[in-house]
Parts: sequence; C-alpha cells; structure tokens
Amino acid sequence: MIHKIQLTEADRINFPANIFGIQFPILVESVIYSVADSLSCDYNGGYWNMYRLGDNGFYMAPDEDTPFRVECMNGYEGELSADAFGITVCLYAYSQLSFTSKAPEMFIKQYYQLKEYMLGHPEVQKILAAID
Repeated sequence: MIHKIQLTEADRINFPANIFGIQFPILVESVIYSVADSLSCDYNGGYWNMYRLGDNGFYMAPDEDTPFRVECMNGYEGELSADAFGITVCLYAYSQLSFTSKAPEMFIKQYYQLKEYMLGHPEVQKILAAID
C-alpha cells in the first residue's frame, strides 16, 4: 500500500518543483484549479494541502472538512470528500496535461502513480466513477 505524507510549508515549493520544474506554478497549479472549478459548484478557491506519495507521486487537495458536490462530463454526480476531490481533480489535470504539454511522460507517470495510490483510498469506487 502506498502511503502519503503532507508536505510542510518548506517542502511546498521544492517537492513539486523537483517533479514539474517551472511548469508547476505556471501551468500545473492553474490547470488543477481550473479543473476543480469545472467539476464542482462548491469549489470557490482556498488553501490546498499538498501530498508526496511513497512512490514519489504528488497530489493536492483542498483544505476543507465538507464534501464537494461533483458533476462530471461522463455523467457521474455525487459527493466526494476534499481528499477524494483533490485526487479526482489531479487525475483529470494530469490526463489533460499529458495531451497538451511538451512533457507528456511526466504527467503520464504522475497519473499512474496517483491512480495506484487511489486504489487504496476509502472512496475508490466514487473516484473511479468520476474519472471513468
């Protein structure tokens, strides 16, 4: 089972930069926030926690206690915890970026690392329904 570690304030710049380079603040974050906005009318910005996965994967999730109502283009409608919402949003973003960026391999790798972690998540069935 892959574990996650919440990044400290000091690591919030370095760890994503090691994975994505300059693309993180310029491209990756903005795509993640845009996807979040498109998937949930409950999303209104805010602070996001960042996580390092045991396999050096990465994802972000809103720092919220309330669930997010989600409506996906594939027809999925439901509620996801903030953590599950963050995983779903990052999977969508990594997929999108794998088709539109100049470094698709990096996003494909992150997608599959996060998907592997997601398979052990308590809301795996909801996340799978949202991304299918």
